[in-house]
Amino acid sequence: MTNSFILLDQDARGVATVTLNRPDVHNAFNDVFIAELTQTLETVATNADVRVLLLRSEGKSFSAGADLNWMKAAINNTVEENEADAARLAGLFHRLDTMPMPTVARVQGSAFAGGLGLVVCCDISIGVKQAKFAVTEVKLGLIPAVISPYLSAAIGPGEARRFFHTAELFDAEDARRIGILHEAVDDEALDDTVEGVIQLILKNAPEANSACKSLIRALGSRVNDEIRMDTGRRIATIRATDEAQEGIGAFFEKRSPSWIREDVS
Repeated sequence: MTNSFILLDQDARGVATVTLNRPDVHNAFNDVFIAELTQTLETVATNADVRVLLLRSEGKSFSAGADLNWMKAAINNTVEENEADAARLAGLFHRLDTMPMPTVARVQGSAFAGGLGLVVCCDISIGVKQAKFAVTEVKLGLIPAVISPYLSAAIGPGEARRFFHTAELFDAEDARRIGILHEAVDDEALDDTVEGVIQLILKNAPEANSACKSLIRALGSRVNDEIRMDTGRRIATIRATDEAQEGIGAFFEKRSPSWIREDVS
């Protein structure tokens, strides 16, 4: 199956490979991308022959998160349209987080903002040492709303308190230390490491693997409908504000946003 932005392939072992295929914009999300990826994941989820889902990307970056052209257009949307957009994005992360089979993220490049959401919604994440990461939303007058339940669960509230506020860039070793990556490896070792993990999973009972996913969700804090709706409303509200539009506009115009005072040393 081939979509314009999402590729799907399945091998004889039952490994379904979903590839983000929008490398010209660093695999950023827009409405079409979100719809295609969600539908592809639904297709995989209902396929009883799939034992493992591998999520990977084409190009230099794993994913830069939301496409800012798409976000900028939100200023012209109604409140209802903004909330519906945000709900579809929240639905994407929920679908990936609750896939019935084990999921593995192959992180061949940097992941920012919503791109981090895709990584932490997978069960196992392997990334290259050169990759960079950041929770960048506040730089643009936004908040990491719909990814926050998953990201905070992965890194803990203490790390979230730092990285949500600073929007600082951190490397793969820090991503491994705080719980975003399980392993950080050299470029040439990425595919072998990912394949090794997949082979380990395939040696195990598929129904037991699925039951383990249900067990983990039962033990941990669940992202329920109320939380998804609330986080969706929060991003829908803030991305239509003057501050968010100023931040996004400053990004495109390659200037500092108005809240940065250049005269302060």
